[in-house]
Amino acid sequence: MAVLLGFIDDVVDLRWSHKILVSTVASVPLLVAYNGVTHVLVPTLLKGFLGKTVDLGLLYYIYMGSLSIFCTNAINIYAGINGIEVGQSFIIGCFICAHNVIELRSNKHEETQQNHLFSLTLMIPFLFTTLALLKKNSFPSKVFVGDTFCYFAGATFAVVGILGHFSKTMLLFFIPQLINFVLSLPQLFNVVHCPRHRLPKFDKETY
Repeated sequence: MAVLLGFIDDVVDLRWSHKILVSTVASVPLLVAYNGVTHVLVPTLLKGFLGKTVDLGLLYYIYMGSLSIFCTNAINIYAGINGIEVGQSFIIGCFICAHNVIELRSNKHEETQQNHLFSLTLMIPFLFTTLALLKKNSFPSKVFVGDTFCYFAGATFAVVGILGHFSKTMLLFFIPQLINFVLSLPQLFNVVHCPRHRLPKFDKETY
C-alpha cells in the first residue's frame, strides 16, 4: 500500500493532507497484525507514583499508527538532493541492524530473539538493495527514486519497528527527520508558503 501511495504521489502530486489520510489507511493492516504488549516502562522518577509499567491500551495503538504515518512520510520530507533519500534510509537501516544484533546478544528471552530475528530478516536484504541503489542515486544521480522508494523505505522501518516490538527505540533513529518535521509544521498547516521543500534552485551562472 505504501508503494502504491508513492506511485500515485509521483503521478498526480498529492497534497500533504491527502498523503497523511492515505498513510493512515495503509497503517491499518499493520496495526491489525500487531499482537504484542501495550504497556510501557515508567521513568525512574515516576515509578513511585505509577509503578514499573503503565498499560496504555488503545493509546498505544494510536501511537503505533502515528509512528507508521510518520515513518512513511519522514523519508519523503527529507528528499530532493541526490542520494539523500536512499542515503538516510541506508544509515537508519544500519542502526536498526546494529540494535537488533545488540539485543540478540544481550537478551536471551526467546520472544525477544524472534522479534529481532524477524527485523533482521527484512532489514538485511533491504540494506543491500538500498546500497546498490545508492551507487546509482548518489551525486551525480543516474537513477531518481521518486516518492515510491521513499514511502516503501518508511513503511519498511515502520513494519520492523512495530512488529519487531521496538517502536519506541525506532524514534531515536529518526531524530533528524523529527527535527525536520517540526521545522516543516508551519508549511504543513499553510502558515508559511515554502515551495518544493526548500530545494536549492539551479543557477547557470554559478554552475
